Amino acid sequence: MTESQTLKRLELGERTIYLLGTAHVSKASIEEAERTIEEIRPDTVCIELDEKRYSSLENPDSWKQMDIIRVLKKKQGFLMLANIILAAYQKKMGEETGAKPGDEMLSAINKSKELDIPRVMVDRPISTTLQRAWAKNSFFGKIRLMGLLIATAFTKEDDITSDEIEKLKQSSEMDNMMKDLSSYMPTIKEVLIDERDMYLASKIWNSDGKTKLAVLGAGHLPGVKAHLENFTSGIETADTSAIENVPGKSVLSRIASWIIPALILGLIVTGFVIGGMEKGAELLSSWVLWNGVLAAIGAIAAGAHILTVLVSFIGAPFTSLCPFVGIGLFSGIVQAFIKKPTVRDMENLSEDATSIKGFYKNRILRVLLVFFFSSIGSSIGTFIGGASFVSIFSQIFGAH
Repeated sequence: MTESQTLKRLELGERTIYLLGTAHVSKASIEEAERTIEEIRPDTVCIELDEKRYSSLENPDSWKQMDIIRVLKKKQGFLMLANIILAAYQKKMGEETGAKPGDEMLSAINKSKELDIPRVMVDRPISTTLQRAWAKNSFFGKIRLMGLLIATAFTKEDDITSDEIEKLKQSSEMDNMMKDLSSYMPTIKEVLIDERDMYLASKIWNSDGKTKLAVLGAGHLPGVKAHLENFTSGIETADTSAIENVPGKSVLSRIASWIIPALILGLIVTGFVIGGMEKGAELLSSWVLWNGVLAAIGAIAAGAHILTVLVSFIGAPFTSLCPFVGIGLFSGIVQAFIKKPTVRDMENLSEDATSIKGFYKNRILRVLLVFFFSSIGSSIGTFIGGASFVSIFSQIFGAH
């Protein structure tokens, strides 16, 4: 089959590997995937999905079994929020082009089933990818990431056309997008693109068959192609063990998670000893107020119930000193108990996630907003509260 802008043929020793680049909300990509499988008749079709996303495409109602409180307890609130926002953005783009996100992958799966061709899901689990992106970012990087996701969710894409979607499959368009992402958020580009290029290439390389066709997002074509060629020449090995798990906290981070709370408590006690009741109380109240007020403001910004706001205010000064839990866990659970999500919220989750109004109307999304904004408020309060100690101690030592 002839190579094109979207189809690359690689002769790699005894293997022949075709890479088909798609746009995830493109009708043309759906037709191209089916036609290419029909013409090549490969030994194996490799799909840029993981098993969980494949299951979701086959059973789109499976997510309705979700338990929001269980999600928060498992510390997956940020992960779920990011997942929903990304899915909502793709859904919004798909509405303009008439193709649902993932339709081209599903069509490739169905065509390979029809022709009795084995299929293999070659993408890294989305949960691992998002957790790695989160774990590898700094605190301010995390805020920047969530800010970008939320801004993306609420961006109006009314003028997007099918032609503009098709341009996403052109190397020049993709190169510009990758450069922008790399300069704006290099860590995210590394995890979402570079690591997955390596992972995809490895799984394609290790799949059965001498002739293989991989159906991938167009942005992955250059990277996957380069890795496959490196495997052939021996420059690289197809070992993905280093990028298959969520990185644990460094020893320094684990130590800091205990030292910082101990330091804060030590400074407050020292304030009472050296500065007396007045300065000690000033240190304590500064810590409590900055943490509590900003966490409460975050909860208010999320449209939380008054009791949730109160829990945020009271709980934040304590949870900010505990390495194991954050205030978002408690405020989110309280909000979920007071305003229990309904079946309607489950059914309209993806639709509501495409607008600001929907985020505040949907009780599941509201819980996630409460979780996120109260957490961010408390984190900011921790920095400001700790910084205020400098001024108070300068007064204490100045008086002496």
